Amino acid sequence: MRASAVSAMLSRRRCFAAAANRIRPLARAFCDAPASRADAAPGGVPGSQDRTQEVGGVKAAPDVLDVAIVGGGMVGLAVACALSNMPLTKNLRVAIIDSNPALKSRNYLTKSSIPDARVSTVTPATISFFKEIGAWEHVQQQRHAFFGKMQVWDYTGLGYTRYNARDVGKEYLGCVVENKVLCNSLLLRLQKELDDIESVIYPTRLVSLTFPSKSRQARMKPTSSEPLSADHSTEELHCSNLVKLDLSDGRSLYSKLVIGADGSKSNVRQIAGIKTTGWNYPQSAIICTVEHVMENDCAWQRFLPSGPIALLPIGDNFSNIVWTMSPEESLRHKSMSPEEFVMSLNRALDFGYGPHPRSNALDHFMEKFFSGTGNTAASTKESFEVPPKATGVVSERMAFPLSLMHSHDYVSKRLALVGDAAHTVHPLAGQGVNLGFGDAAALAKVIAEGVSVGSDVGDLTLLQQYEKDRKAANVAMTAVLDGFQKIYSVDFGPLNVARAAAFHGAQYISPLKRNIISYAMGDTKWPIFS
Repeated sequence: MRASAVSAMLSRRRCFAAAANRIRPLARAFCDAPASRADAAPGGVPGSQDRTQEVGGVKAAPDVLDVAIVGGGMVGLAVACALSNMPLTKNLRVAIIDSNPALKSRNYLTKSSIPDARVSTVTPATISFFKEIGAWEHVQQQRHAFFGKMQVWDYTGLGYTRYNARDVGKEYLGCVVENKVLCNSLLLRLQKELDDIESVIYPTRLVSLTFPSKSRQARMKPTSSEPLSADHSTEELHCSNLVKLDLSDGRSLYSKLVIGADGSKSNVRQIAGIKTTGWNYPQSAIICTVEHVMENDCAWQRFLPSGPIALLPIGDNFSNIVWTMSPEESLRHKSMSPEEFVMSLNRALDFGYGPHPRSNALDHFMEKFFSGTGNTAASTKESFEVPPKATGVVSERMAFPLSLMHSHDYVSKRLALVGDAAHTVHPLAGQGVNLGFGDAAALAKVIAEGVSVGSDVGDLTLLQQYEKDRKAANVAMTAVLDGFQKIYSVDFGPLNVARAAAFHGAQYISPLKRNIISYAMGDTKWPIFS
């Protein structure tokens, strides 16, 4: 070979090497944003969010994330808060995608205002989770109402059950908190934990998701001898194995894991093609805030022919109403005058539809018979009480249709569903949001376990651990609540007697009573003596 030809070849190789040296840092600049908090945790993407769309007049690549949470409601915020609070996951690059302007509110909400009608009854298990992630201290600075007693009864007057936190050695059965207080508390905790919370929240909507495919990755992967070209841009090479999220403001993100926390009509679930099973109930729920002459410290629930009505303490002299009825009746009650509504409400909680339960010979027999079965529960000897009367309705009355829905799958590669995006249940026991918070805690734990061993946080095998942990428990609770809805929606003599027997059993069989309380509080995963 001539010397001139060798010289030319070496020159070309030096040019290719120089070009490669220029391209490598450029590739890193495109897909690894500069750090704003700290280096990423093991298994995470180095760096942090950088929303700069242009660098030196050149359009920059989309942000690259470890976890993109679609939905900034209570459950989505809980996932973000849990991840930011654990040492193994606190440096993962996380984004919350939600256009709700309420996410900009980060001050304590005043206790002097009228309570909002949208509330949640959080269980001791949920409260423990909030304490673990540092959010409960912020709830305590805002309005909330613990309750240690609960009474449940049937409109037929054939039976009732009283529950008391002392039955299981606890201080309270649950706590009623406005949804906006729960969201605000999680945001305040995130703000305290992060250097720049604004860099985490994307105030926009998800338009589309593009999941990686093997054929797409193969097309984008050049051979070792193939030079980089326009067809194989550095952005595509580095992001081809991630989920692409296109947002309504024109931006795009890439993420190792997408978490759908966007409610029962989840856009994420629908785009991913995950099927669901469910049905609409022939019922709607009216919710509102009412006022009493004195403070209410008990949760009350009465089963009526049209569905259950609940009166829940929310602090001071206020209570929250969740009243299930037919869609036609809900429209009628929404359009009533405040005076007419209060009159109908007090009738439904007191003497309407049937008499008060009265002690009879069967009660005395069961109390005596089961008193020898072990340590008698404190509430066994408590008599039926009439709920406090409402004196006025002080909030807007809202109505919403009721349904049951359960996703066939909670996860797929690089995707996980939580909360109402994965399951919705009847509100008769107030368990819906607690199931969602259980999802949030379990998913964050699984992600942390994956990071600890260097796994990809979007790996399907890893995510299936979350599905295995939560799916069976959620299905069990869904079945229990659906069963209650069906059993208490039928006015039939023999069935009424069976319901009365169930009330008597729950009232006087102390082991059964304790098991029901523990299951409702979230202390046990299964409804039968777990």
